[in-house]
Amino acid sequence: MELKKNVKNENGTCELEFAIDAAAFNEAVSKVFKKTASKYKVAGFRPGKAPRNIIEQMYGKDVFTYDAINELFPANYEAAVKEAGIDPVDRPEVDIVSADAENGVVLKAIVTVKPEVALGEYKGLKAEKTVHTVEAATVDAEIDRMRERNARIYSKEEGNAENGDTAVIDFEGFIDDVAFEGGKGEKYPLELGSGQFIPGFEEQVVGHAVGEEFDVVVPFPADYAAEELAGKTATFKIKLHEVKAKELPAADDEFAKDVSEYDTLAELRASIEKEMKEQLDRQSELEAENQLVDQVVTGMKAEIPECMIRDAIDDMVRDFEYRMESQGLKLENYLQYTQMTMEKFREGFKDQAEKQVKMRLALEKIVALENIEATEEEFEAEISRIAANYKLEAERVKAMIPTAEVKKDLAINKAIDFIKSNATITEVENKKAAE
Repeated sequence: MELKKNVKNENGTCELEFAIDAAAFNEAVSKVFKKTASKYKVAGFRPGKAPRNIIEQMYGKDVFTYDAINELFPANYEAAVKEAGIDPVDRPEVDIVSADAENGVVLKAIVTVKPEVALGEYKGLKAEKTVHTVEAATVDAEIDRMRERNARIYSKEEGNAENGDTAVIDFEGFIDDVAFEGGKGEKYPLELGSGQFIPGFEEQVVGHAVGEEFDVVVPFPADYAAEELAGKTATFKIKLHEVKAKELPAADDEFAKDVSEYDTLAELRASIEKEMKEQLDRQSELEAENQLVDQVVTGMKAEIPECMIRDAIDDMVRDFEYRMESQGLKLENYLQYTQMTMEKFREGFKDQAEKQVKMRLALEKIVALENIEATEEEFEAEISRIAANYKLEAERVKAMIPTAEVKKDLAINKAIDFIKSNATITEVENKKAAE
């Protein structure tokens, strides 16, 4: 490969012109001929037996040229990019300048490249980090949630339904004495006070006993999703089959032994408090990092190519689609349910994608300016972490993931550490319960 031209254009693209010698081109044409000759029918010859010159006479002199160039292009383009010292961020637009057996091939590729980045200040920045204190009430609330998860469910033999109970009901809804679609259910378990049904419904079930049949009269909200029901008053015929109540275990040492590795409630509480504190501390650390990185991004100057934002949106859409599928829902169905077009859905990611691209470019620039590199020990530790997460052998992970990309990501993380280590971070007390 010979790089003949390397011109950076004002629109953020680079024009490369490179040559592939005649020997390499002719060898590629011969390989294509041997591989594809059987596709071409020539009278008097069995499939694949017609001479190359006969096929070229019948189908055109360049019949094998384009496939040969396609075979040669990837490796030679990569070599041209490397020699030109550019960093493409999109697929190239390729034209054939010339191609013949005597002179070989000359190709022109126009490709969008990573933009030049000018940074403002990235040392001596300031940020605040909140120091949290976990309140006792927050720990109590978590203990109560654990008690709820371990509650004993039993059928009430006596008494009326109360908030917190589960009422097993038959129901059918009517508007002006006419049943409406979707307003019927049999032996439906409704947790009273959960807000599953429209406002006012559950409150009217409270106070009734097993075996009772009664009416619940409620208006549908004006903004109800089903327009034919919105704002209208419905009467539901109810039959109460069963009332299930919860009996929560006492919050004591025996409870702690049953639900955890600890022998006492005090130890369990201390563990919950510690975990909550660590979670809040990690959140505070991340918030401080974000403050600093946001300042770096705000101070940077760069012309961001649209293709970089587009690719970031593509990644976000794929990630969203993967998470939907893990919950058994296809993206196209989600868009139907939310009455959203794909274009509008993608548009919702644009600001986040642009910020992500800018952040990556800014951190890459700091990596270059400060000569930040990942050590072999850091690389091996990251490979071990990935292998453990996916339950794979470390060597297999190395074969699957490009070493250079892993080291680049590690360097980016070290750039964040560099910004933090050169910043003034003020701790601010804030008593806050974990959510």
